[in-house]
Formats: sequence, C-alpha cells, structure tokens
Amino acid sequence: MPELPEVETIARDLNAAGVAGKTLTGARVYWDRTIAEPSVTEFCRLIKKKKIAAVGRRGKFLVIDFTGGGHMLMHLRMSGRLHLVSSGAERLPHEHVVFAFEDGSELRFHDTRKFGRVYLMADVERVLGRLGPEPLDPMFTPRVLFEGMRKRSRLVKPLLLDQGFVAGLGNIYTDEALWEARIHPRRLSDSLSQKEAEALHAAIRKVLRRGMKNLGTSLGTGKANFYSVGRRRGRNRDALKVFRRTGEPCARCAAPVQRIIVGQRSTHICPKCQTLKGFKGSRDRGSEG
Repeated sequence: MPELPEVETIARDLNAAGVAGKTLTGARVYWDRTIAEPSVTEFCRLIKKKKIAAVGRRGKFLVIDFTGGGHMLMHLRMSGRLHLVSSGAERLPHEHVVFAFEDGSELRFHDTRKFGRVYLMADVERVLGRLGPEPLDPMFTPRVLFEGMRKRSRLVKPLLLDQGFVAGLGNIYTDEALWEARIHPRRLSDSLSQKEAEALHAAIRKVLRRGMKNLGTSLGTGKANFYSVGRRRGRNRDALKVFRRTGEPCARCAAPVQRIIVGQRSTHICPKCQTLKGFKGSRDRGSEG
C-alpha cells in the first residue's frame, strides 16, 4: 500500500531518528524471500560494517546509501513497515529482517503478507533505472505529462499506475488526482487535451504534497495499513475526497461517490464530476510496480 507520500514519510522519519551515520554490525534474516538480491548468505556477509550515509526515496523504493559506495533498496509492497527499536525489544512474528547497529538499536523489516523485498547492490540503476520521472521533480512538467500521454493510447488510470510512466503513484493518490482534475479513469490517455493534462499535472502534485504534509494515509487498523517508523499513523485519511468513500457525497457536487473497476483495480469516482466524455474503448496493457 505505501505510495510516494508514505515512503517519503518513512525516509524523513528515519533521518529524523538519526539513522544516517549509524554503522551496521550485521543482519538476521527470518524469511529468506524478503532478500531479493544477493543470496541471503552474501547479504548477511556484505552488510556487516556498512555505515549509512543517507536515507532517501525513489518512486516507492526506500533508498539507503552507504559510505564508500553501495546501496540498499527496500520496497514495502502491500504491508511492509520499518520498526526502529532497541536490541532488547521482543521480535514480533512478522519482523522478517533485523538490522543491528553498533549503538544497540535495530531496524526491523516487518511484513505481514511477505511481499516486500530488500536489495543490496552496487548499481541501483539496474532497478531504479526502469522507473519513470518523479512527479514532484521540476523536470516533470505539464508538457512532459501531456506528450507522454499523447504517445500512448491507454486508459488513464492504469497508465498513471505504471511505474515506468511516472514513479510513486498508487491506487489512493491516482484516484484522488483524477477527481481533482475532473477526469474519468477510463478516458484514453491520448484523448486528453493539453488543458486537461495541465489540470492533471497540478492535481497529481497537489494530492501528493497534501499526503506528505499529513504524513501519509492510514485507512484503518488492518494488517496492510500504513504505519511509519515508531508505528505512527498517517492522518491523510480525512483529506481524501473519493478514495474508499463509496456512497458518500462528493465534496464538490454532493453526488454519491461510486466504486468501479478499472484495469482490475478498485477505483473511486464522482459520476457527475468525472464523465466518460471522449472514451472510445481500450485494452489495458499496463501494470503497477
């Protein structure tokens, strides 16, 4: 579930907690598949004595850079969380990787559904190079978005979820951005006008910045719900306009919010504000990463 605002919140929380500058003494792995590369044996050998230089984000990946070279990527997928605790804290059942620091603290990768992955690599571009532009980067202009959509003939929502098109968007913020821009998620990307693309660009940035300001979106108390470091919940739920608000009045026109399926994904719209004008039919060929 964590999308750009949630991963950015985690990165900022780790930096605020002073993780940058800490030196690792090793790692314990309790679920081998969490380690995407290298092998678990190599991972545990190579991680020793690594000093964290910086913690950042690229798309939905948490990026940890080490002094002297090398990087660790974490993709939280559906239910991944990070717990920063003392070494004496009892290990929870779903804490599958435990990173130990010289100062006695530990960073634990908690993942109920076991979809999250951790990479230790010298060249992160092998993974991150496949991602599209950052939606909050100055280089991602309305023109870039418009031209990118015009080159494709795909449903707008699956295209925005495609991490190779633009990095960091998921189900929550895509639904919210499309509502803000008054665009139906089943519109074909090449049917959008330049004015509509400009509105969508502004909407994407608006909902992402709002999500970050509110420290992410926590929707409930389920196993896949978002929690940042220290098990802190995000407060962006109250700012959502359509996502998981089926049957509630649209904040703009009061029409009941509807839930539909687009590209096999649950999707929330206002049927009055987001009409299907210009839709000609399309077969979705995209995927979310």
